[in-house]
Amino acid sequence: MRLTGAMAGKRSAGLLLHRGRGDDVEVLLGHMGGPFWAKKDAAAWSLPKGELDPDEEPEHAARREFEEELGLPAPSGEYVPLGEVKQSGGKVVTAWAVEADLDPASVVPGTFSMEWPPRSGRQQEFPEVDRVSWFSLEVAREKLVKGQLPFLDRLLELVGQ
Repeated sequence: MRLTGAMAGKRSAGLLLHRGRGDDVEVLLGHMGGPFWAKKDAAAWSLPKGELDPDEEPEHAARREFEEELGLPAPSGEYVPLGEVKQSGGKVVTAWAVEADLDPASVVPGTFSMEWPPRSGRQQEFPEVDRVSWFSLEVAREKLVKGQLPFLDRLLELVGQ
């Protein structure tokens, strides 16, 4: 599926890394960087994801964004589609589950620029994610932004907990 123009700006794609079996399943999440999320923890984490470029295949975007956000290549392995969710702001996120291990200490996050403070005319750089960690599915339900919670349920169906 290829997306064009304005549609591409409202779509993101990402990877949900998981490891373990049964009650020991964990998922890798990143705490969103930037001033809006700095003092938040609950519902302030996301799977590594980002917007699709015009005419970009969603799985390619998911792999590219993983590398841009975490500074590491997307893991090899079987990419299992988790479908799409529509977040509260209207953005549609497509995700794939990948069984892989990753040391959060090896992450070198990408950065983005934005005007900060607002209306100051000054551009500042912030990390895409300021922390990366593994969480049990139970804890991930508290950490993950609400719009992405269905991905945890779909992953649970796959790993058969």
